[in-house]
Amino acid sequence: MNQTKLRACLIWTLAISLFHLPIRADDYDIVIYGGTCAAVIAAVQAKKMGKTVVVVSPDKHLGGLSSGGLGWTDTGNKAVIGGLSREFYHRIWKHYDQDSSWKQQKKEEYGGRGQGIKAIDGEERTMWIFEPHAADGVFEDFVKDYEIEVVRDAWLDRGKGGVSIENGRITSFKTLDGKSYSGKMFLDTTYEGDLVAAAGVDYHVGREGREVYGEEWNGIQTGVLHHRHHFDAIPDKKRIDPYVVEGDPSSGVLPRISAEPPGEKHAGDHRVQAYCFRMCLTNDPSNRIPFPKPENYDPKEYELLARIFAAGWKETFGKFDPIPNHKTDTNNHGPMSTDNIGMNYKYPDGSYEERRAIIKEHENYQKGWLYFIANDPRVPKDMQEEMRTWGLPKDEFTDNGNWCHQLYIREARRMVGKFVMTENELLQRSETPQSVGMGSYTIDSHNVQRYITPEGYVQNEGDIGVKCRPYKIAYGSLVPKKDQCQNLLVPVCVSSSHIAFGSIRMEPVFMILGQSAATAAAHAIDAGVAVQDIDYAKLQQRLIADGQVLEYVATSSGNGIAPDKLKGIVLDDSKAKFEGSWMNSASHSKYIGFGYAHDKAAKDGNASATFTIKVPKPGWYEVRLAYTPNNNRASNVPVTVRHIEGENVVTVDEKKPPEIDGMFEFLGSYEFDEEAVLKVTNKGTNGYVVIDGVQLLPVDQ
Repeated sequence: MNQTKLRACLIWTLAISLFHLPIRADDYDIVIYGGTCAAVIAAVQAKKMGKTVVVVSPDKHLGGLSSGGLGWTDTGNKAVIGGLSREFYHRIWKHYDQDSSWKQQKKEEYGGRGQGIKAIDGEERTMWIFEPHAADGVFEDFVKDYEIEVVRDAWLDRGKGGVSIENGRITSFKTLDGKSYSGKMFLDTTYEGDLVAAAGVDYHVGREGREVYGEEWNGIQTGVLHHRHHFDAIPDKKRIDPYVVEGDPSSGVLPRISAEPPGEKHAGDHRVQAYCFRMCLTNDPSNRIPFPKPENYDPKEYELLARIFAAGWKETFGKFDPIPNHKTDTNNHGPMSTDNIGMNYKYPDGSYEERRAIIKEHENYQKGWLYFIANDPRVPKDMQEEMRTWGLPKDEFTDNGNWCHQLYIREARRMVGKFVMTENELLQRSETPQSVGMGSYTIDSHNVQRYITPEGYVQNEGDIGVKCRPYKIAYGSLVPKKDQCQNLLVPVCVSSSHIAFGSIRMEPVFMILGQSAATAAAHAIDAGVAVQDIDYAKLQQRLIADGQVLEYVATSSGNGIAPDKLKGIVLDDSKAKFEGSWMNSASHSKYIGFGYAHDKAAKDGNASATFTIKVPKPGWYEVRLAYTPNNNRASNVPVTVRHIEGENVVTVDEKKPPEIDGMFEFLGSYEFDEEAVLKVTNKGTNGYVVIDGVQLLPVDQ
């Protein structure tokens, strides 16, 4: 053999041996476990920062719920959605800007329930409503455009030794097929938090008690009835009997009703808010598959639904939200709808086999729900006829029997990390340190249990909807405690309470946090430090440069008036320091900014709101309080004004319309040096205390 052939043979032998070598430590800068939208966005950001990255996904399809049926995006305030998250919705816009994307519907015909063509052709060039396959295509384009390595159908080995840890750092993890993935930094982007748990990092499942973080809306919420997902929403509040033979407890309880007591109000429990599939349906005959009869279908499972219909419930189609091409994103709506209440408690910590069984049970329940309404003779005829106009779309989820491939895991494990986000940060009662993104959606928990009331009727519990303004999300909520793991970031199962996660858990936010987590991972690699020790100022600078929104200055929305459009110095109520229990609202016809705050008529003396106003120069100023009037307001609201000479207490009657422009009540003229302080309390009040803002106007001397 000549030297040339020998050299070629040696090179080939070496190449083969290298190809078969096991993956060694630090083969990747960043290893991402999970296939959600956060996984893809994090990988894109890692590539943009020059890092090697791999996405190890248990899912075959990327994008999680964003490509799995949730096409009616829960955006909240769109102004706080920036960076690569907004890039995703821009790419959706580009998809629908093409005539070829409108196969079953003309572009100009699509209305999108109030979104209209502006949602497609708006100046912002974003679109927030889309079909599942469109989102799937955008995520695959991200992978292609940035040459991201993706390993699909790869499941973390959650057993002993599945995750290797040395000196407080993950070095590698294995998947069930025996492969190993090593790196410098790791991201858990799953809905379940499997890598968090396998790495021994603290997490929580279920609802914390009210006292754990000093929250109002956490824990069991018996008697709290938000939205229309409860039995009091039935016409005339008709009561539904829970027993197989009505009025006879000895006959047994109907399916999907718990015979266990619900627990003490505000106490913590192990229960998890309900899951469902965000179904994509169509009423286009050319693209419609009639609802199939599911496996093991039993109409007795829906006896409760039949009783609800008999009581006059008519809102079955209330959340068939229209997406392009005559399709829907169908979400839960009603006392017994697509949410499979109480059937998911074992999912978060369940084995893969247990989870598959729970997912299949949810699929059978939901398919049975559709089939029951379309076919059972107990269903009102008009409702049945309408349901028969709907079916599964032929062109969606074509490799999964046209059924969504992702169950809506609204909540599973939540890390207990360096910083825990609570409702106090979301409602801006407490400061949020080191912002890495923002949320704004209503604090939203779906029902957690269906139980029998002491009076012997059916009721749902756990559904919460509390409005909030745009809020910051702390970097500390993405990282574990340092003594538990130093190279893990968690942008989905973030460190938060159950009720705070009710708002954070939105898909645009997961993308925002995925980008921020990948940026932080890259900074930690470059600085050679733990993720808990990165230079936040540098992280902040890079996030802002990449289009992330870390702070939001309120202007207005709906009936709101922007503070900067008013005379003098105006502070919206969002600038107050709140103590005690307050709620946000925007139901009045006129207000400053995005709404106003009220104390829920607590009359307990524990609620206060303090405004600290920097005055441009010392002197005399008129002081005014803004509130929204109503007959249920307090007529004796005490307002303390602190000035150079001391303090004055002014009592305001909020039942009466404010005397100035219907918005402001004059509190007097006072001399100030550097700052003015106003404090509003509910001490001794006799109704709702409402705060919309304060105004200072210089007095001409």
